[in-house]
Amino acid sequence: MVKLDIIGDWQRTHYCGELTQSHTGQEVTLMGWVQRRRDHGGVIFVDLRDRTGIVQIVFNPEISVDAHKKAHALRSEWVLAVKGKVYRRPEGMENPKISTGYIEVMVSELKILNTSIQPPFLIEDSIDVGEPIRLSYRYLDLRRPRLLKNIIKRHLATQAVRQYFSSHGFIEVETPFLAKSTPEGARDFLVPSRLNPGKFYALPQSPQLFKQLLMVAGIDRYFQIVRCFRDEDLRADRQPEFTQIDLEMSFVTEEDIIAVSEGLMKELCKEVFDIEVSIPFPSFSYEEAMALYGSDRPDIRFDLKLKDLTEIFSDSNFKVFSETVKEGGLIKAINVKGGASLSRKEIDELTRFVMQFGAKGLAWIKVKGGNFHSPISKFLSLGEKEALRKALNLEDGDLVFFSADTPEVVHNCLGNLRVEIAKRMRLIHEDRFCFCWIRHFPMFEYDSAEGRWTTVHHPFTMPIEEEISYLPDEPERVHSHSYDIVLNGVEIGGGSIRIHRRDIQEMVFDIIQIGKEEAQEKFGFLLEALDYGAPPHGGIAFGFDRLLMLLCGCGSIRDVIAFPKTQKATCLTMDAPSKVEAQQLKELSIKLDLK
Repeated sequence: MVKLDIIGDWQRTHYCGELTQSHTGQEVTLMGWVQRRRDHGGVIFVDLRDRTGIVQIVFNPEISVDAHKKAHALRSEWVLAVKGKVYRRPEGMENPKISTGYIEVMVSELKILNTSIQPPFLIEDSIDVGEPIRLSYRYLDLRRPRLLKNIIKRHLATQAVRQYFSSHGFIEVETPFLAKSTPEGARDFLVPSRLNPGKFYALPQSPQLFKQLLMVAGIDRYFQIVRCFRDEDLRADRQPEFTQIDLEMSFVTEEDIIAVSEGLMKELCKEVFDIEVSIPFPSFSYEEAMALYGSDRPDIRFDLKLKDLTEIFSDSNFKVFSETVKEGGLIKAINVKGGASLSRKEIDELTRFVMQFGAKGLAWIKVKGGNFHSPISKFLSLGEKEALRKALNLEDGDLVFFSADTPEVVHNCLGNLRVEIAKRMRLIHEDRFCFCWIRHFPMFEYDSAEGRWTTVHHPFTMPIEEEISYLPDEPERVHSHSYDIVLNGVEIGGGSIRIHRRDIQEMVFDIIQIGKEEAQEKFGFLLEALDYGAPPHGGIAFGFDRLLMLLCGCGSIRDVIAFPKTQKATCLTMDAPSKVEAQQLKELSIKLDLK
């Protein structure tokens, strides 16, 4: 039986990873976990780990017989406290791979604070462990350096955000978690009220309405790092509970909010991640982004822009193209420089790839020796070929992919194809971080399933002033004062100038078929607030987890969250959600129907 010690009057003097050659000769007190133990005859070496790193500690019977005797029992993940002197490692025994690799601590006293059973996986980054095991033992997973580094980066990013906003005159305000259900968009998480039987709170999908009320209140620069909740199907970059960097400003234009946001991104990238980004970021209208990239979240780290060839093929003998034009469709292409080296097998794979996005096929042309090589080449006239050369700046070695269909299908197919090709041909510079803005989205989109107009962003977004007159009869012509920020092809935030006039807000509600009674029931507090001198205002919310995922170079937001949920929205560490006792349900006036 191993005798366990208590810390007593011992005080840690240094973290393990802090020690350098400058500490040589100093007496230190360290505390941490055993990474590994090596018995070299009479001397025992232990790698001691804490959140800052690893340092080698040495148990030599000539220094301390008692500490050396105790060290024979040590095993991985035991918790220790040691006292000792820092020495320079013997020449030839250095380890330049770690920051403490030129020193070691000769132990004079050892306290064993706790033991550990065998962990389900080694606490090392190089060990490949399945995510279910990692999430079940998250407290062990968090001991691994890579994940721990992400959590520390998250802490530093949080501090940088608060410092930035405080220095720019913003006020941090906490908004309620128990709020009113206003089902527009994702499903709400509902919370039953014991004191008000039959009634429910909703956990907020965002602080949108509260921050607008704060603008009416005169707090003209608000920010919050806030938890939000959405009951939706999950992906690698989604969680049922997530964190937003939320801000709102009064008496501003889009340009003001964009400038503040770009300043935040620049400072955050530099101060926390040592990444230099240039501002202002490139900006595209929604129509420009779709025309050039086929996506409203384009990855601009590489070129491969879409080119509209509809006019060239309007009267083509190639019926697939000419018939598409007659039916009001588009013909677009991307020119892959050097792509002629792709094999027919690879082209067939790309054809199958685009078919999942609605394509019926994928026409292509290779340029070799000045000639076109393609199954469709024989259908194209000399004039069309010359027009293609000029429009696409074709050269030997190029490969052109075409899509001919409705605008939606063409953009979806080529937008995804350009990214897939860039990955396969290694055109993406992984160490580049390219931000851009997508602005002035359509205000509405028609939901054919529900037979009504819905808002593209949310119903509190201000229409472009010059287009407000179209609202009653031609909502499809209206664009909004909206803006999304995209990083490396991933949307990391979105915002808008808000509606600050009651008459415009009621018009928007009417278009999306929220009648006066329903509007009063769900949003009456907002409509009334707009009557009390609401200032022009707008804001933006950044997906903090998603942003950190990209800046930390992770493939999932679960790697930047301490205790994330699985794709089935469960917490494996605590086994949540779980059943509750019948008495708890009775107190909430709830009966279960699990048939």
